[in-house]
Amino acid sequence: MSLFSLVGKVAVITGSSRGIGKAIAERMAEQGAKVVISSRKPEPCEEVARAINAAHGEGSAISIPANISSKDDLQNLVAETTRRLGKVDILVCNAASNPYYGPMAGIGDDQFRKILENNVIANHWLIGFAAPQMIERKDGAIIIVSSIGGLRGSPVIGAYNISKAADFQLARNLAVEYGPHNVRVNCIAPGLIKTDFARALWEDPEMLKLRTATTPLRRIGEPDEIAGAAVFLASQAGSFVTGQSIVVDGGVTI
Repeated sequence: MSLFSLVGKVAVITGSSRGIGKAIAERMAEQGAKVVISSRKPEPCEEVARAINAAHGEGSAISIPANISSKDDLQNLVAETTRRLGKVDILVCNAASNPYYGPMAGIGDDQFRKILENNVIANHWLIGFAAPQMIERKDGAIIIVSSIGGLRGSPVIGAYNISKAADFQLARNLAVEYGPHNVRVNCIAPGLIKTDFARALWEDPEMLKLRTATTPLRRIGEPDEIAGAAVFLASQAGSFVTGQSIVVDGGVTI
């Protein structure tokens, strides 16, 4: 069996109706996992699940909508996955939000709270719901999609970067707690990826030109290039990796 095989595994991926989350779901299904497509709106989730089932066989994907700002929704996401598929082997905390663009002095308290709640506390909630069964089986992989923003300062997305830095530490801390039970927790830190979420950064020709000029690979990334890292971390290939943050940014941070 391939080191990257996910046959027999069940993977829950938040924010998987589009962008990076969708690519991760598609590639995990390609490696044999049963994937749970989850985001706020039911219709896009069902559409992605249908496409994956058409490509990889009926039962390869199911749709369970959830709003990451709702603790009850996240609890239901894990409970319903377990009811329908029997277990959760892989959890990918990909969904995030960034409602503010500008200097830290201008951010409203509610905006700052929303960023921290959706990007950090929601991950803590969801992992808390999924981890106990992984600990019981002594097998599991948890992946948090962070950002290279958590490694840098910014004049316009400072609060978002603070939340992503916190995700690095969340992964490190939980890796220490869960490691004795063979449950691994890691982060992926993407650079600029061609997604709707980052559209404002790559649709502007001048900004794109500036960004690619300072990127050693001279281009921005594609969602599939994050999906490859996720498959690695979820599979036997990444079985001795925990508490780490894998930077996938075309070399920007070097």
